[in-house]
Amino acid sequence: MRRNRTIVARVGVVLAVTAAAVLGFGLPASAHVTVNPSSATQGGYAKLTFRVPNEKDTASTNKLEVYLPDDAPIPSVSVKPVAGWTAQVQKKTLDTPLTDDDGAQITEVVSEIVWTASPGAEIAPGQFQEFDVSAGPLPSVDQIIFKALQYYSDGDVVHWIDEPTAGAELEHPAPIVKLSPAAAAPASNDADGGNGAALGLGIAGVVLGVAGLALGLLAWRRASAS
Repeated sequence: MRRNRTIVARVGVVLAVTAAAVLGFGLPASAHVTVNPSSATQGGYAKLTFRVPNEKDTASTNKLEVYLPDDAPIPSVSVKPVAGWTAQVQKKTLDTPLTDDDGAQITEVVSEIVWTASPGAEIAPGQFQEFDVSAGPLPSVDQIIFKALQYYSDGDVVHWIDEPTAGAELEHPAPIVKLSPAAAAPASNDADGGNGAALGLGIAGVVLGVAGLALGLLAWRRASAS
């Protein structure tokens, strides 16, 4: 009995140490301003969520500025209301107009969004807030970099503007969305073939099931007769 208890105790210690190590290494060094999803499709629309954690123990986040890239303008951008926060959308005039799906010329796009907290709605220490944006059609580029500024009640401003560099660990990385080309739609005959294969597999499954049931009944009858 004593030996079993010793083994259990040792196993418990090993599990505890392992869990601590996994959790410890799994936690980031600090929480950053991020955007989700981290990937989307070129030419499509997406709901982009900017997550803003408060990293200070003695100050609250009271303002967020997000800048849309000049070299990859997005024709349509709208913001979702956040309780206690006011959103201001700033626009710019394009040097080269964009053309939408209907052939209309777009000469003005959103360049910056500023969220400002009302008194009592700030992001307190140990909390985070999310800000949703609907954007599209997304440009035909590999990625969109949304540089952001996070303002604190003590006057500090954190610049989340570092662009990715190969082999470098960024201190204040900018939120990034990776973009990929839209996948080609499957041909109709391929879809029909897939449906036919699925139907064939379903029928084969039913046949095998019936055959198995028949064999089982036969075996039961032989056992009963003997």
